[in-house]
Amino acid sequence: MPRRICRRWIERAAPLLLIAALLPAAARADDWAAPLDVAVVQAKARHAPLLLDFHAPWCYSCYYMARHVLDGPEWDDVERHAVVVEIDVDAPEGAYWKERLKVQALPSYVVLSTDAVELGRIVGEQTRSDFYHQLTPILSRDDSFDALRAQVLAGGRPALKAARKLLPAFYARGDAEGALALIDGLPSAQRSALAADPKTHSYLARLRLMKAAQQPDPQACAELAPEALAGDLGCERAYEVERVMQCTAELPLAQRRSLLAEQKPAMMHLLTGAVFAESAPTCADVRSEVLTAASLDETLGYPHAAEALLDRAIEDTQRRLSVSTGRSRALDLRKDRNLADNLRVFLDRAGKTAALDALYPQLIQAYPDDYVYPYRFAKSLLARHQYAQALPLLEQALPKAYGVNRLEVAQAEASTLTKLNRMDDARKVVADTLKANGPWFPQQAAALKASVASN
Repeated sequence: MPRRICRRWIERAAPLLLIAALLPAAARADDWAAPLDVAVVQAKARHAPLLLDFHAPWCYSCYYMARHVLDGPEWDDVERHAVVVEIDVDAPEGAYWKERLKVQALPSYVVLSTDAVELGRIVGEQTRSDFYHQLTPILSRDDSFDALRAQVLAGGRPALKAARKLLPAFYARGDAEGALALIDGLPSAQRSALAADPKTHSYLARLRLMKAAQQPDPQACAELAPEALAGDLGCERAYEVERVMQCTAELPLAQRRSLLAEQKPAMMHLLTGAVFAESAPTCADVRSEVLTAASLDETLGYPHAAEALLDRAIEDTQRRLSVSTGRSRALDLRKDRNLADNLRVFLDRAGKTAALDALYPQLIQAYPDDYVYPYRFAKSLLARHQYAQALPLLEQALPKAYGVNRLEVAQAEASTLTKLNRMDDARKVVADTLKANGPWFPQQAAALKASVASN
């Protein structure tokens, strides 16, 4: 059975659940270190690593992983060899660990040793084969991130092997500056050896681009892009193309088009072979592939191509969600939540508002247990100033929200009530939500309080 996306992080061992339940509601954020410390004790008792699974209820990639990857005999084997901790980043404790471990994207799977030293991490949607191909050696290795770093610094024959593991780990962490500081500090002969190795060369080029984008330095991004985009990046090409487009957005359009033109055939080849295949796509993150390709078409001045691509993505997604109902076929949105959410996004990106408005009630009906789709539908209506229509949806979403998303939904509801001249009701929503929130998420809580303070 596919794993259920949980609201709170749950350690598979009962003692951790008990300690988490006993913690006072008004505990400081730092106190959430205790439950993971207990998980470490459990891992030491089993001589097993910890696998931290960071997710959230709004994370479409998490839906994909739950439905297609985190099940079956491979996952059963993982649970036999590791202490698995599910961490919902919208909950207070999850937000704490997300910040502490510098998790920048969801889902993220962080593996810690029994001494709570990071052994490695995997970021984003992965196919089943890719995920376990990466996870199995991480779970079995004794070399931590710091140990790999020391091996690279020591030089010699093991340094290249260590660098092949370490650079992807830096990339997954989003720590381009740390990676390049390490490599640039090596002796020139060792740097040349790394540059001559295709795998380390590719990651170094991508890390340099990442660093330029983080600064941001548009001209540096333009200069570094050709090398970072060279070679066979597979399904990860979309992420690098998107990074280049975002980083160079302020440069002259002609320069951007010249830089990005050669990515058009590469992206079309990727879509044809790995996304719109008759069988299951071989790229896990179909959404990023489609949206990046559409943005690329628009940047290159091909709006009709972008429109046709989105129409094709909508049709393909509907086909994969359809089921036989006798003589005809109909959409089954519960068949695959990742696909169902992709359909929502593709309709939204294509500007098909009427079709999107028709889809939202079906999504709410298909997934009634969380706040996500009533809230998304309400935000869509609010963007069109349809406050009266949005309010019932926000009232439906708020009781199902929790943690940081409860504050976000409450702020939308209070703002809507204010637009409808119902200030007393808006103040009550804010007061009730702040009371339920307790001391958590002070920045968002202050914004919620301020939303009615001036009225």
